[in-house]
Amino acid sequence: MTYDCSFLSDLALDGTTSFEESARENHAADWVAQEAGLGVTPDAVVWPESTADVSTVLEAAHERDVPVTPYAAGTSMEGNAVPAFKGISMDMTKMNDVLEVRPDDFQIDVEPGVMGNVVDETAAEHGMFFPPMPSSANLSTIGGMIVNDAAGQKTVKYGEVADWVLELEIVLADGTVIETGSKAVKTSSGYNLKDLIIGSEGTLGVVTRATLELEGLPEQIKGGRAVFNSMDDAAEAVFDAVRSGVDVAKLELIDPLAGEMANAYFDTGLPDAAMIFVEFHANHGIEEEIEFFRTILNAHDVEQFEIASDDRMDELWRARDELAFAIQQYDPDLEPRHPGDVTVPISKYPDLIRYAKARAAEHDILLPCFGHAGDGNVHYAALIDPDDEAMLEAADDLYDNIVEQAIEWGGTATGEHGIGMGKRTFLEREHGAGTVQVMRGIKAALDPKDILNPGKIFPETETEGVRVDLSK
Repeated sequence: MTYDCSFLSDLALDGTTSFEESARENHAADWVAQEAGLGVTPDAVVWPESTADVSTVLEAAHERDVPVTPYAAGTSMEGNAVPAFKGISMDMTKMNDVLEVRPDDFQIDVEPGVMGNVVDETAAEHGMFFPPMPSSANLSTIGGMIVNDAAGQKTVKYGEVADWVLELEIVLADGTVIETGSKAVKTSSGYNLKDLIIGSEGTLGVVTRATLELEGLPEQIKGGRAVFNSMDDAAEAVFDAVRSGVDVAKLELIDPLAGEMANAYFDTGLPDAAMIFVEFHANHGIEEEIEFFRTILNAHDVEQFEIASDDRMDELWRARDELAFAIQQYDPDLEPRHPGDVTVPISKYPDLIRYAKARAAEHDILLPCFGHAGDGNVHYAALIDPDDEAMLEAADDLYDNIVEQAIEWGGTATGEHGIGMGKRTFLEREHGAGTVQVMRGIKAALDPKDILNPGKIFPETETEGVRVDLSK
C-alpha cells in the first residue's frame, strides 16, 4: 500500500521534504538490495536538520501510523535501509556536524550523519582516533555504524563500535527525545538502554547525537604481509596468534582466489596465495611483538613475511580495503550474491574456512573468503550467473549451509552487517524462540505501532506485506 504523506508539507521543519520520484527512488535500497532488485520506493523523503525535526516528523507519523525508515549513506549490506513498507525515508545525512571535541576526556560529540573519515580527521588534529572505525569509513556514517554495531579491521585489538559509544540522544517512535548512557567511562545507573539501541537497526529509535570515546594515536605503527602455501596454514596461524596473545591491531586473511581478484582489479603484484595482512600498534616495544608473531608464523610453514616500509603501508592495505570492489569487477558474466559476514569462536576459525571452501567446491561455485580473521570473522560472496537458476539455487544453499554451520559452532549469522531483511530466517536458529519473543516485547514497548523500520530483523516479516503483530 501507499501512504498519504502530504502532512509533511505542513510541518515546521528546519530540513526539507521531497515527494519527487527521483528522490524517492534514490532511497529505495541499500547497496546489496539495489543489486538484487529488491528496492522499495518510499512515498516521501525527509532530510531533518535537527533533533526537533526528527521528533516532529516521528510524532506526526506515529499519529497517522505511517512507517518511517532511517536512511544514511545507503551502504548497508542486508537491506537494513530499505523502506520495506514504503511511507517515509528519513535521510539523516544533513545532520552531519562535529559538535564538540574534548581532548582532555578523549571524547567527541557528533551528529549521526557525520562520515567516519571526518571523525578520524577531526580526532587526528588532537592526536587521537576512533579505534573501531570500519574500513568503509569514507563511505558510511557514524549513525549507521552505531545502529548496525559495526566493526572493522582493528576489532581484534580495540573491540567493536559498541565498546566506544558513551552516550546517545535518541528519538523514539512517538517523537519522545531521551538520552542514554553517560559521559563518564562507566555507569551502573539503571537499565543499559544505550546498548539496547546500538545494533537495533533503527527499529527502536533514531539516533540524533552520539558521544564517542577516542584513543591516543599510537607512537609506533608497523604493518606487513605473510604468505602461505595453503589456506589451512594461514587459518591455523591466525588461531595460534590470537591464542598466544600476540598484540596485533589488525589481523586480516585473504584466500588465493581473493588475492587473484585483487590483482585483476588493480595489479597489486600480490601472489595468488593464502595471505595474512597484519598491523601492530604500540607506544614502545613494537619490534619484540613483531618477532613474537614471526615465531608463530614459522610454526605454520610461512613462505614469506615482510614488514612494509612506511611509504608502502597504504599500498599494502589497499588490496584488502578495496577487495569488495575487486570481487564485483572480477568477471562481467558473474555477480556476487549474499555477502556473508559470519563470525565464530577463534578456535573454530580454521574449521569454518575449510568448511566454506569445501562446500563451494562441491557446488562448483567461486567463493572468495577474506575478513577480520583476528576476531573470527569471515566475509565471503558466491559468484554466480544471475540467469542460471541452478547456480542461484546452489548459491543460496551454500550461503545457508555456511551460516548454519557457524551458528552450530557457537558463532553468529552476522558479525557486523546486521540482520536487516537478509538474515531474518536465522534469528530464532541463533537465539532461540524465547529470546526472540523477548525482542518482540522490547519492540512492542518502544514502538507499539511498528512504524520504525518495519520489515526488519523478525522472521515473520520475511513474508511480503506482513508487519510485526505486536499484540501477541
